Amino acid sequence: MIKIISEFFGTAGLLAIVTGSGVMGQQLAQGNDAVALLGNSIATGCGLYVLITLLGPVSGAHINPVVTMHAWYQGSLNRIEAIRYLTAQFLGAIAGVLITHTIFGQAILQVSTHARSGTAQMLSEFLSTMTLLMVIRLGTKYVPEKVPMLVALTVTAGYWFTSSTFFANPAVTVARSLTNTFVGIAPFDVAGFLVAQLLALATHLFCIRNLK
Repeated sequence: MIKIISEFFGTAGLLAIVTGSGVMGQQLAQGNDAVALLGNSIATGCGLYVLITLLGPVSGAHINPVVTMHAWYQGSLNRIEAIRYLTAQFLGAIAGVLITHTIFGQAILQVSTHARSGTAQMLSEFLSTMTLLMVIRLGTKYVPEKVPMLVALTVTAGYWFTSSTFFANPAVTVARSLTNTFVGIAPFDVAGFLVAQLLALATHLFCIRNLK
């Protein structure tokens, strides 16, 4: 049970950091999206480093359904454990967004109007997810003690070198459709992101199985 709690609060914490820093950045940037994105990316990277470092020894700090599905495929989790992890991640992500709305005095229930559509965005999410999975795999294999830093820095950089701002996480994608703030994604565009992320996972698994 402690692992499930870890995944719930880890993912909730991640979304609180992503959403909260997006709200704060937008408020303070006075219309300058570059400044808002800078604050958003730095806060997310710092938060990820802390979350992965602290929760890694507890649950592995997946806080991402594609990481959990990868672990299940590799045999690190059984089917029931994987389902529990996934449930905790999606519920935690949504909780993190709703809590952030509350602490910033906004309407708790929101729907994003931020369009993130098109082939370029989907390709961006495919490459983002592939990049994240490869960093985790190589880091775990060669420098396991540096995985928290590697993931945090990859995500921070990903905000800036991808057109989609490096979601690379189905739970994050779904939860961010529920916030009409700087970090939101319109519900209509969620499916495209999820398809790209899951296709990246499938491609990654195919590669590690057949290209040894």
